Amino acid sequence: MNWLHPARIGLAVRSKLADMGYGARLFGRLLALLPEALRRFRLTGDQIHFLGNYSLAIIGVSGLFVGFVLGLQGYYILQRYGSAEALGMMVTLSLLRELGPVVTALLFAGRAGTALTAEIGLMKAGEQLSAMEMMAVDPIKRILAPRFWAGVVAMPLLAAVFSAVGVLGGWIVGVLLIGVDAGAFWGQMQSGVDWWNDLGNGVIKSTVFGVAVTFVALLQGYVAKPTPEGVSRATTRTVVMASLAVLGLDFLMTASMFSI
Repeated sequence: MNWLHPARIGLAVRSKLADMGYGARLFGRLLALLPEALRRFRLTGDQIHFLGNYSLAIIGVSGLFVGFVLGLQGYYILQRYGSAEALGMMVTLSLLRELGPVVTALLFAGRAGTALTAEIGLMKAGEQLSAMEMMAVDPIKRILAPRFWAGVVAMPLLAAVFSAVGVLGGWIVGVLLIGVDAGAFWGQMQSGVDWWNDLGNGVIKSTVFGVAVTFVALLQGYVAKPTPEGVSRATTRTVVMASLAVLGLDFLMTASMFSI
């Protein structure tokens, strides 16, 4: 077969444009359903518990070990310039600006994102979504919207936990194990961290990542082929596409927030 035939290329381009258009319409619909999600907050609250609470363990453990590594590597780097007392500021800024939101989003995509895709895909394969439509129940309003807004809420909270535990890990390595002065560690951190430029921008990043990762997971599950193989491929696509989206958005937001 000639895959470079103009007709095949045109069909592939049209198919991708149609997929993008469908995704854009679904995203707009989910944004418009925010008032409905707030009115039926019990559904959203259950999903916040599912996505956030069950991801808490891996987020906390990962944040602790990332803090360990930052404290160790940061001390060896700063010691060369006689600035070991600035270890607290370096660890905190690294976590608030970059590692906290980014690593949390990647872990969220691997843990909660795949669970969402598999759940929606299995509901589609079991014809539960079709049965809801037959009963005049909108599956986007009843199933997708609460999960979408739950992911948007859960991501900043998980990123805050990751950063807090990471700072604690940096303190354990830097102060308790290496011997950096505790007053200098916390004092440099408090004086070097700006509430808006560092903490506020980190919250914005994690919220945007929550929107991207949760939407990718729901979209892939909703359009998955209703077969075990289709659900498996959709789960794989969720991890790949969500991770790439997080890294690309991180570059764009970092360039706009801190570099310009």
